[in-house]
Amino acid sequence: MFDGFTERRIATSGAEVHALVGGQGPALLMLHGFPQSHAMWHRVAPALAERFTLVLPDLRGYGLSAKPPGDPAHETYSKRANALDQVEVMAALGYERFLLAGHDRGARVAHRLVLDHPDRVERVAFLDIAPTLEVFARIDQRMATAYYHWFFLIQPGGLPEHLIGLDPEFYLRRVLGSIGSTADVFGEEAFANYLTAFRDPATVHAMCEDYRAAASIDQVHDRADRAAGRVVTCPSLVLWGRNSAVGRLYDDPLGIWRPYAPGIQGQEMPAGHFIPEEAPEETARALMEFFG
Repeated sequence: MFDGFTERRIATSGAEVHALVGGQGPALLMLHGFPQSHAMWHRVAPALAERFTLVLPDLRGYGLSAKPPGDPAHETYSKRANALDQVEVMAALGYERFLLAGHDRGARVAHRLVLDHPDRVERVAFLDIAPTLEVFARIDQRMATAYYHWFFLIQPGGLPEHLIGLDPEFYLRRVLGSIGSTADVFGEEAFANYLTAFRDPATVHAMCEDYRAAASIDQVHDRADRAAGRVVTCPSLVLWGRNSAVGRLYDDPLGIWRPYAPGIQGQEMPAGHFIPEEAPEETARALMEFFG
């Protein structure tokens, strides 16, 4: 899926991160989401690699990256810890400043990264999310139904890990086909990549810890930023799917984002949640226009 890319494994202060690096031009770090890996970028990478040096990591706990055990406070899988991983990955590759794009959980890591390390990022793109605090604050029956996994995956005592482990492929297909996209939009090789990781109990535990962090420590960090008046100051973009929960259930995604990123621009995409795989040409075009 990634001809011409080089595989790297980089030790950070908290994990070992697997990444692919390829292309030429300014550095563009691209962060995947749940329940995927770097493979989610395979349909947009060829076009983007003509203009940018792409860095496509697996977030800690996902794909081929290390899967450290969780902790009671869920700090190990906080967006702050993940963001630091990525800053250290880029520094190890020789990039002190870079462009940044993230989808789903990767977009939440990207949001934390530009707040914690604003001097590192020139421009940032968020794909199909509303800020975490807003998601929890705006929950109603429709949103809770669409995002039921936010509340399933945070259950304690290994409950979601056990239930998912009984039939990982069933659950993976259900998630991929239930957020405004259909399961048949995913390429066979990419799906096989997701499934291989998903069959690893350590990956499933890490994914649950990611969501547990969002329901706890991440909100502590986000509220501290809001109280201090910290916002995204670099040029920012949000893309949302017409058929995703963001597109269907929020009347004004840009308006939701503006208190967090006052200068943000954005547009609706002809897709569900998994925009880069469902609308790759449109996604690549929007990112190239934004990043220059």
